Amino acid sequence: MPFAELGDARIHYCLEGPEVAPVVLFSNSLGADYAMWNPQATSLANKFRILRYDTRGHGQSSLTRGPYSIDQLAKDAVNLLDSLDLARVHFCGLSMGGMIGMWLGIHVRERVDKLILCSTAEKIGTAEMWNTRIATVKKEGMKPVAAAAIERWFTAGFREKNPATVAATKKVLEETKPEGYAACCAAVRDFDFRGKVSGIRAPTLAIAGSHDPATPPADLRSLAEHISAARYAEIAGAHLCNIEDASHFTAEVSAFLEA
Repeated sequence: MPFAELGDARIHYCLEGPEVAPVVLFSNSLGADYAMWNPQATSLANKFRILRYDTRGHGQSSLTRGPYSIDQLAKDAVNLLDSLDLARVHFCGLSMGGMIGMWLGIHVRERVDKLILCSTAEKIGTAEMWNTRIATVKKEGMKPVAAAAIERWFTAGFREKNPATVAATKKVLEETKPEGYAACCAAVRDFDFRGKVSGIRAPTLAIAGSHDPATPPADLRSLAEHISAARYAEIAGAHLCNIEDASHFTAEVSAFLEA
């Protein structure tokens, strides 16, 4: 996979699909990497050009000194588009990736055609919660965090029936650099777009996992209610609903982008 040299960061990305097709940029959640979008890339690459990347501090992208901010991470996405000479794209982000999408929808409207915000919110958690997680990661590494995260990411039924998928996802989380994870925790901790998302003008799809304890359906309904050109969809699954109910998720995304 290629890399883009973006100032102080080297961003790992994957671009596939027909060169003449509309581009969809996918942005990963905290503790995941570009491969979390494999189900969507496999299904959509015949209709769209799929651009995926590892967020700074994750996967094969650079680990730079933290803490990070969503502003910084979103500018990485813009710089990646610039490096690939892509003026305007559809954007799909989950959790932290959704926060990046909100920032793009407000600050660089001209770069976003349609916007898909998944398992995310205008504000997630409390400063105390994030500070505790950062301290745990710095002291004990990723394994304690990974064990707890997997229970939020997938329902018990999915974990029981799909152990290989769950194990592969957990392995990515456990292998995430603690410093990069902690730096991105700070970015999520400090993000607060309450009262701001009404400034998003792009047609928007807000997707919730019906059993998501981290960003429950009410958070996504709130986004859909406050963004003028938005609609809401709810599918089975917990936080990583794009993996847990991949076929339904991908169908919603495809229908929205092709409408």
